Amino acid sequence: MHDLAASLPLAAYTEPKIEPEIIFGFAVAPSPSMDDAALLSCIAWLAHGFEIAQSIFPGWKFAVADTVVADGMHGALLIGPRHEVGSRAGEWLDTLANFQVELYCDGQLMDSGHASNVLGGPLSAVRHLVELLSEDPEQPPLAAGEIVASGTLTRALPVQAGQMWTTKLDGIALEGISLRFC
Repeated sequence: MHDLAASLPLAAYTEPKIEPEIIFGFAVAPSPSMDDAALLSCIAWLAHGFEIAQSIFPGWKFAVADTVVADGMHGALLIGPRHEVGSRAGEWLDTLANFQVELYCDGQLMDSGHASNVLGGPLSAVRHLVELLSEDPEQPPLAAGEIVASGTLTRALPVQAGQMWTTKLDGIALEGISLRFC
């Protein structure tokens, strides 16, 4: 288990929710229509982390267009230990589409998820992003040095000060993470 921070203050966030995700760090810019192996060869490292999402819309009631106007729902991204892809690319390729995650709050199981919850797997979600960006003349493509979060592996759940959230992963060589809110 890896602690992401001593604690994260929630005062800056509006109706925060926690999302366990896989995060990728790019060494080389990817191209559209790459297969999974080629896309993975562009990635220097991967990690497990939490995104803290928030909503300025009371009760999280909004239309998709509202999130664009509000500049998204992102509050924070906390990244666990980074693991190099390098010589382990084959292992990562096999496990990124087939692992499971459990999300706990104060020791109680709150939700469980599977890699397939994010567009068939975290790598598939990244490939989808690369392809979308290639079709949008107003957005630049991904570049070397960029960090991409795959999307939540479980439901996004509300968090409160005083809670400790942890994950357990099975079927992938990433350690669980923990985060306390204050």
